[in-house]
Amino acid sequence: MSTHELYTIPAEMSTWDVGMTGAARFTWEYDDGRDRMLALYQKGKDKQWDSVKRIDWSIEVDPYNVLGVPDQTISIYGTPLWERMGERQRKDVRLHNAAWQFSQFLHGEQGAMICSARIVESVPDLDSKFYAATQTMDEARHAETYARFLQEKIGLVYPMNEHLKALLDSTLSDSRWDMPYLGMQVLIEGLALAAFGVIRDITTKPLPKQILAYVMQDEARHVAFGRMALRDYYANLSEAELREREDFVIEGCYLMRDRLRGRETWENLDLSRQEVDEAMLAVDRSEYMRVFRSLLFSRIVPCVKDIGLWSPRLRQAYADMGVLDMAGQSLETLMSQDEEIADRLDAERFAQEERERHEEVGQTIRSAGEG
Repeated sequence: MSTHELYTIPAEMSTWDVGMTGAARFTWEYDDGRDRMLALYQKGKDKQWDSVKRIDWSIEVDPYNVLGVPDQTISIYGTPLWERMGERQRKDVRLHNAAWQFSQFLHGEQGAMICSARIVESVPDLDSKFYAATQTMDEARHAETYARFLQEKIGLVYPMNEHLKALLDSTLSDSRWDMPYLGMQVLIEGLALAAFGVIRDITTKPLPKQILAYVMQDEARHVAFGRMALRDYYANLSEAELREREDFVIEGCYLMRDRLRGRETWENLDLSRQEVDEAMLAVDRSEYMRVFRSLLFSRIVPCVKDIGLWSPRLRQAYADMGVLDMAGQSLETLMSQDEEIADRLDAERFAQEERERHEEVGQTIRSAGEG
């Protein structure tokens, strides 16, 4: 089945062409490169995995209860609009919210694949080219995984959100080689990583937990890659050049924050225009969404600080968004936790499979004895 048959809203075009500028850079320096970057490259090679084999796709998913979380996580829960809805309409809200969320994950992963391929092309250092090549493969695997989850388990897809599209457009069309790092590795990947983490930690369903945990294990390396490359480069930029990057970060963070409102999901349900506006007001006032938005910046803010973009103007922008306190988060601790959770999930699954095999062998032996 074509994915276009699953779109809730007709996609505007079968492909989206983004005009790109800048140079493809070759380097004739084949020395060993930076130890930290080469270690990350080695880890990127060692940690490759196959989504067909590592993920248990036999697990059933209820499309009307994808994550198994309480309705309190729905932004309109408890409002007069929610109370007026019947159970059929509430089921549709659950379905469309999950479909929209995972669709944006899917589109973001394709954007990450294209941005990492662009980094291979444009970054001047060979060690960075090496690592970005492994990331391109990672992102292809993530897009493959989310596409399968949406097609086979949810059965509904949303087009790319306009705010995500705008940030990808400005990221890819900039001729400066560091902008795909800044737009993708720091902003889009940083926000996605935090979103994955929140959902991974609250879902009670095994299939989305597997997908999110394994994807996050890769994404932690990607953010580390962006930090290494940009920290070295930005240390030598002029004040004017740093200000241009800060302007990009501020605009990008506002785009990412507004993307979370998801107006198109409410417009696609059987709601009047007044009810859509009522839903959007509830989204803006939701305490759960306020906490969720704040947590989504837990990876971005400390990363921006770490790479050297930390002027009073940028700090004020984060204060206005209510996320400045996220600067104290330890990225190393968060990424170490991501690694451990994925490894622990693997260990638990393999232990369960081993128990099942032992039980099957035991049953066979008992049956033979009875015969």
